[in-house]
Amino acid sequence: MSQKTFQLDEPIGETRLDRHVQDVIGKGLPRFEGALKVSGRAPYAYENLHGADVAYGFLVTSTIGSGKILSIDAEAARAAPGVLHVVLDKRAVRASADASDPYPAQVNGEITHYGQPLCLVVAESFEAARDAARLVKVDVEYREGAYDLEANRHKAYDPGDDMGEMRKGEFEKAFAEAEVTFDATYTTPSQSHSAMEPHACVAHWTGDELTLHGCYQLIAKNVGQLAKALNVSASKVHIKAPYIGGGFGGKLGIGPEAVYASIAAKELGRPVKVALTRQQVYQATNRRSDTIQRIRLGATKDGRITAIAHDTIGSNSPGDDFIEPAGISTVFLYEGDNRLITHRKVDLDLLLSASMRAPGEAVGMLSLENAMDEMAEKLGLDPIEFRKRNEPRKDPQQGLPFSSRMLLECMDEGARRFGWADRPKRPGERREGEWLIGYGMSAASRKNLLQQSSAKVTLNADGSVGVETDMTDIGTGTYTILQQIAAEMLGLPVEKVAVKLGDSASPQAAGSGGSWGANSSGSSVYVACQGIVEKIAGKLGVSLDDLTLKDGTAIAGNRQTALAELLKGEPIEVTGTFKPGKAFKETHQASYGAHFCEVAVNSVTGETRVRRLLTVGAAGRILNEKTARSQCYGGQIFGIGAALTEELVVDPRSGLFVNHDLAEYHVPVNADVPQLEVVLLEERDRYASPLAGKGIGELAISGVGAAVTNAIYNACGVRVRDYPMTLDKVLKGMPREAFAEAAE
Repeated sequence: MSQKTFQLDEPIGETRLDRHVQDVIGKGLPRFEGALKVSGRAPYAYENLHGADVAYGFLVTSTIGSGKILSIDAEAARAAPGVLHVVLDKRAVRASADASDPYPAQVNGEITHYGQPLCLVVAESFEAARDAARLVKVDVEYREGAYDLEANRHKAYDPGDDMGEMRKGEFEKAFAEAEVTFDATYTTPSQSHSAMEPHACVAHWTGDELTLHGCYQLIAKNVGQLAKALNVSASKVHIKAPYIGGGFGGKLGIGPEAVYASIAAKELGRPVKVALTRQQVYQATNRRSDTIQRIRLGATKDGRITAIAHDTIGSNSPGDDFIEPAGISTVFLYEGDNRLITHRKVDLDLLLSASMRAPGEAVGMLSLENAMDEMAEKLGLDPIEFRKRNEPRKDPQQGLPFSSRMLLECMDEGARRFGWADRPKRPGERREGEWLIGYGMSAASRKNLLQQSSAKVTLNADGSVGVETDMTDIGTGTYTILQQIAAEMLGLPVEKVAVKLGDSASPQAAGSGGSWGANSSGSSVYVACQGIVEKIAGKLGVSLDDLTLKDGTAIAGNRQTALAELLKGEPIEVTGTFKPGKAFKETHQASYGAHFCEVAVNSVTGETRVRRLLTVGAAGRILNEKTARSQCYGGQIFGIGAALTEELVVDPRSGLFVNHDLAEYHVPVNADVPQLEVVLLEERDRYASPLAGKGIGELAISGVGAAVTNAIYNACGVRVRDYPMTLDKVLKGMPREAFAEAAE
């Protein structure tokens, strides 16, 4: 086996992917594993290992939000029918929420949030464990907790990371001297990832080696986290996660189930399964932080921004440094010589907050893009025209050149397709009976992220190909995309490429998170395939430029040779490693887009119905049109939820999330979602990766909520800066004349 490493220091030129000889890259191919999933043949974490030898665990969790554990009496539980063991181990009290945390935190008897795992009851069946868990008696010392961000905002402090304060020019002076100013505060609530598959795992030991079947997004890092928690060598921990039923960031780090199951399996000497209930997922894993965001804009009368500030206050648990980076797009999206972006944290006795899909942009652009519309109205400008007048030529914060930027093209194409020129020019102008009709738009941006990744590609003696990497597929289409890259590079039908993912024994990849997965792991497959192409060229004695690979054959010098014949029984195996280089560091990289929304607002009830939603995006080379569009649909639905329904409601007495299930935590359902439209513009960003692509999944969330609420304002004249924009808030601000006309 040979190794090949590639670091992107210069923009990539034309590659074999640009030749489209096999013509599979970019095509909307169906998911490689789709048939397995819809037929129930793709085993998710909890479905591994069966039989009488398997035991089942059930978590006992805290029923107060702040205090001290005085004692845990588990004797009655131990005596219950079918009970095998009760795990009382401080290593498992609280697990990491984010892969940036190196290992689960030690709480040492402190209760830090409602729903905190306290112990695990293990029994012969799930039902026996669940029933016995009710018999565990926990004696606690209650402490008054802090659960409200607004009430504790005076305690906000700079967490000390790179996002704490970013300043350029003299914002305060420029804002005070601006001809037109805007200053408003927006609030967003805590949100839950709400993946379909709950956190679950199966742990078993063979001697001193642990195998864990889990549902985790970043396997290479998860191995280190779990090993640290258990105080064992990482070489003794093997994680398998080939199929994951959604993550959205909630499964970036190991959860409490992983540590508890591993300890229980070791102490019992038999496999142990642990699955969190839906309520426990909401209370014991992690959440998106609630935020208070203040946006200030100063501009000339003709609409040139001279001062821009975005101040964010977010919450997290004491000791957890993560804060929702709501100003991450404000840093670079619009021009302005005088800039101030700050992030401050408030410690609350709530479930810890961590990365949730599009951390920062998903809630930060709700505020920024509403503010841009409000400022455009003060200036008497069309919202698109105002944005265009503040299009920067280079990154306005650091002065870096953009690797590529098609924001204006996205806005223009979206406006043309949506019929923006025919929109209602003022609130309340268009109505259909009780329904007031409005149009809204917003820009979209998501910073491009890349990570080092490795993959092993084997060209087998029979001419088929195997791809192996510990990269995960959380429903994003990774299996299919890697299959397409290898097929295009090596000139094979996709059916001849087998992809193995989600096994920590494979070469380490970036994992699924931050929209970096496809281009990072895909680049490592590209590098490995390039190494194989070089070896094939060497066998034929031809240059790379003179070699064509198509339909399982090598074509060069008027000769066409089947790969199986060329290999003569000897496979070629290359492990490719991709590393971001100077091209990544010396340019500002982001994906861009624009959202357009039509809503109908009922003038009697305040109900909002989204009638049309169009997203136009540009994210470099699209690797699979079908999976990319599917990711965008998911982002659009996420954005509708953030705008209109999603909110974790906190009981101020205990820190309990009272709507901790899918019945009461209102994600959009089919009736809430109109026919969605996604248009992906042709683009190649040759600074971004060897694939010339950029992240797209999280781009489609960023700004959607603002397009919806801007449309609500255009429909009925109501601005609500406290998300979600539920009908009671809309109704409260509805102009009286709307009722009068409805009555007529």
